[in-house]
Amino acid sequence: MSVLRRIDRDAERWLLLVFYVMLVATMAIEVLRREIFAYSSIWGEEIVRYSFIYLAWIGAAAAVKERAHIRIDVMMHYLGPRLKALLYIFGDLVMVAVAVVALYWSLETVHVSAKFGSVTDGLRISKVWFLMAVPVGFSLMLFRLVQSLLRDFKSLRDGTPVFEGDKLFD
Repeated sequence: MSVLRRIDRDAERWLLLVFYVMLVATMAIEVLRREIFAYSSIWGEEIVRYSFIYLAWIGAAAAVKERAHIRIDVMMHYLGPRLKALLYIFGDLVMVAVAVVALYWSLETVHVSAKFGSVTDGLRISKVWFLMAVPVGFSLMLFRLVQSLLRDFKSLRDGTPVFEGDKLFD
């Protein structure tokens, strides 16, 4: 299997794992420090907060890829393959529009933060690194939405059943 294919298949999973482990490990260390040594740090809370933010946005992109977002799909079971594909395409196009607007405004926020040189309170690191979670998440979503649209147009053209999602984790 090629490297690009593995990245396409597993990128979000590995990124989710990294941020989840970082979140849990830092939180565990901070709880132990607080309970045993009666001392806690500002940076620990920031690491947990920003790891969670990245976790949420990368998770949203992974859910787009696997069609795992919450939706009401009772009527989808009664539709034929063509109409089902058209509905999924419509939903993806609406999501693309939302993602483009959100990407634009999230990049504006990053730009303002970079312009004024804002830093985090505890880590004293540029907030740009943490504010980038939103544009990174929406960029990944747009990439996955384009893949989804191409897959759905192919299903519509061929008359094959549309992809309805896989499990994110086994």
